[in-house]
Amino acid sequence: MISTTSTYRQDILSSTGHFGPYGGTYVPEVLLPGLQDIAAAYDHLKTDPDFLDEFHTALREFDGRPTPLTPLPRLSAEIGGAQIFLKNEGLNHTGAHKINHCIGQAILAKRLGKTRIIAETGAGQHGYATAAVCARFGLDCTVYMGRIDYERQRPNVYWMELLGAKVVPVEDGSQTLNDAVIAAFKDWVEHPESYYLLGSAVGPHPYPAMNTFFQKIVGEETRQQCLDQIGRTPDYVMACVGGGSNAMGMFFEFLDDEQVQLIGVEAGGRGTQPGEHAAKVRQGVKGIFEGYHSYFLQDGDGNIASTHSVSAGLDYCGISPILAHLADEGRVQFATASDETALAAVQRLALAEGIIPALESAHAFAHAFELAANLTPDQVIVVNASGRGEKDLFITMRHFQPESLRKVGELLLKG
Repeated sequence: MISTTSTYRQDILSSTGHFGPYGGTYVPEVLLPGLQDIAAAYDHLKTDPDFLDEFHTALREFDGRPTPLTPLPRLSAEIGGAQIFLKNEGLNHTGAHKINHCIGQAILAKRLGKTRIIAETGAGQHGYATAAVCARFGLDCTVYMGRIDYERQRPNVYWMELLGAKVVPVEDGSQTLNDAVIAAFKDWVEHPESYYLLGSAVGPHPYPAMNTFFQKIVGEETRQQCLDQIGRTPDYVMACVGGGSNAMGMFFEFLDDEQVQLIGVEAGGRGTQPGEHAAKVRQGVKGIFEGYHSYFLQDGDGNIASTHSVSAGLDYCGISPILAHLADEGRVQFATASDETALAAVQRLALAEGIIPALESAHAFAHAFELAANLTPDQVIVVNASGRGEKDLFITMRHFQPESLRKVGELLLKG
């Protein structure tokens, strides 16, 4: 459990699954032995020199780390406030931060003797990264994806299948990320000998702390790059929040630096009514779902409510139990950005700096642009650009160039 007598970072890494009142392991009994094996392996391997060397070698040789810290001078000048930088996780192999924890978990799975990997995905980046590492390490791969996400993120479905993964569209419920997670858990219950490569800092112990451990490389690089490039730590560090993997990867290194303000930006969607957004901290209720205790979007009867975001990776119903605790503690502040402002941020960053972010990351940029205007030029904001925007082609084209999308459809129909 996170205490108030030691540092946040120490307590997260030494946690046995509870972060304040959140976290835990609430799963069917059939999964407990497998989870206990994973937890024991993680506890040992996180300090094992051979494992860490294999992990960091793969990050360097296969993933392409380190990713750059990129200044945004034209945009900063245009806004007229703080200096804005982005950590360009979109330059990772497969186009997002997700591959960091996929590499770590795939190596751990092999050490446990697993040969079959199960995963879930929303925007497709976690599924794409899982498929890539499974091909790299010779593992069988099955990825569950809500039918709506399966259709709106078709480029990533194609890449997953080209890499040899079996992609299963989920027809239940809202047919988005929530339902993909449920389907993956059902598969794991039926095949407990498989390894569930969970895609965020959520779920039962040890996944929240373990995914944070594999993602913390993002913040570690960012700190050193800030020291090298601007001579100090930033004033603000910002990330979008779905489940929490990219946010925890960026925030972890700065948790014990009180002078660095940490801001998570959730999906404000198209309104404040249930089913119109995915703002768990702002409008969620404490509960237990999918193996852990945290904030979840729920209806009046305590059932999981439907969610919405223009970005497929942010419309998950819950949030990392670590972030839930950090929100209660006030260490991480939370904001929201709407579909409209996220789309506008994509266009603004593209035109001013030649960088097209993923729609998920664009939520963080939308809030960063608003905040920067109220700050001074000697202040620095760093935004985690958790992925690049090619995967959102059909969504952004429909918004910015609907006629081009229609022509593409006609060409495809002609064969």
